[in-house]
Amino acid sequence: MNTNMEKVIIPRAEHSISRSLLSPNGVKVLYKLREHGFIAYLVGGGVRDLLLGREPKDFDVVTDATPNQLKKLFRNCRLIGRRFRLAHIHFHDEIIEVATFRSTVDAAEAAQEEFAEALPEETVEAPTEAEQLEDERDRRRRRHHHGPPILKSEDGMVLRDNVFGTPEEDAVRRDFTVNALFYNIADFSIIDHVGGMEDLRNGLIRTIGDPMVRFTEDPVRMIRAIRFASMLGFNIEPRTEAAIEALCGTINKATPPRLYEEVLKLLLMGAGERTYQMMRHSGLFEPLFPHFDAWLSRESDCYPHVRVGKALEWADEQIGQGIAVTPPLLITLMFGEYLEEKVALLRDEGLPPQQATDAAVAAFAGELAPTVSVPNRVLVAVRDILNMQQRFQKTPGRNGRGVVARLAFRDALQYLRFMEQLTPPKRSLADWWERFAAQQSEGVESAPPPKGEAGAAEAPKKKRRRRRRRRKPGGAPE
Repeated sequence: MNTNMEKVIIPRAEHSISRSLLSPNGVKVLYKLREHGFIAYLVGGGVRDLLLGREPKDFDVVTDATPNQLKKLFRNCRLIGRRFRLAHIHFHDEIIEVATFRSTVDAAEAAQEEFAEALPEETVEAPTEAEQLEDERDRRRRRHHHGPPILKSEDGMVLRDNVFGTPEEDAVRRDFTVNALFYNIADFSIIDHVGGMEDLRNGLIRTIGDPMVRFTEDPVRMIRAIRFASMLGFNIEPRTEAAIEALCGTINKATPPRLYEEVLKLLLMGAGERTYQMMRHSGLFEPLFPHFDAWLSRESDCYPHVRVGKALEWADEQIGQGIAVTPPLLITLMFGEYLEEKVALLRDEGLPPQQATDAAVAAFAGELAPTVSVPNRVLVAVRDILNMQQRFQKTPGRNGRGVVARLAFRDALQYLRFMEQLTPPKRSLADWWERFAAQQSEGVESAPPPKGEAGAAEAPKKKRRRRRRRRKPGGAPE
């Protein structure tokens, strides 16, 4: 993989990253690797976010130490991964992920190198100093070639990737230029092999190398491009964007469980509404949610339903305020109108409300299974959130404490708040249930609902005990 980029080193005086901004545990790992003679850099999103003045979510390290060497060096190390072995260095409140430099060598090249290394040496003239340096680099690359080489499917998708290489090779193996910057703990400089600093300044998401090849190797990179663009407020570079539009139909080559995790990351980072619009625009949304996308198109001539956008905007607001939005709540918010329409159709066919909701969610699960596999526990919670909307109409009704004790109560209450925002009521049921739940947790007897509030419960009447009728001696009752 050639990028034809020259390495650029940005000295400490010309960038904004200070050691004080780094994770202390990450700094410990970097210094320990360096003290034992290894190259070690901070890499990826941590470097990118620090340069943008954002708080990094994690600090990843890359090194020339192999996984086995890392295991020996760090007692708190756990090796994970099949496709590419990674080391997780466990601290009390943090995990630092450490990866070995990956190579650009593919399986055929690796086999050729091993074969060439086994051949007897020919008598040749003494190599020049430059040739000696190049030979040393080749020997180093072969020395770090452990385990199975890169394995690709017939259409070029990477199935296994366990070839170790050099820093330069590792940089060009990464997905996007802004994620391939190294922070060097040795002199506090930034090392840029792929033009990432320029793209960072220009606000561009660009693949490293040919985007058609990179997205074929791993189709999930298309989703990641949209995620980074949405999260950072960047644009996708035109060639990269064109490749997404051309290859969007191949996204389903990734496994449904992996696509579920990626969609969650997309929509729960606080820019869900913008992400949704970008997914629709790029063509990625339709292969992920074909039935839902067809419903949107049929209903509004390819223009997204207003409620879907409003739901994602509301979720973004909650996340921005530090209020958690769980996966079941997100699914219910995004697909709520679609599911409610299914429920209405089933009720028209004669099913009771709860059975109609259960059947609608089951049908929805079947639609998603081939593309985005939502775990069953999440779908059960979605069903409960929808079912509880009817129950909320009774305040408190029979067994109000049992309603508050339901696992889905908080998510269902959040969904009710969103629905009330769409059509503000005279009196908020969500507020009433919030007060009722607080009183129950404090052990306070709740006050009766205000007069005229929807579903106000009457005081339960005492049942009269029926007297047993005496029987005549012949057995017949009197």
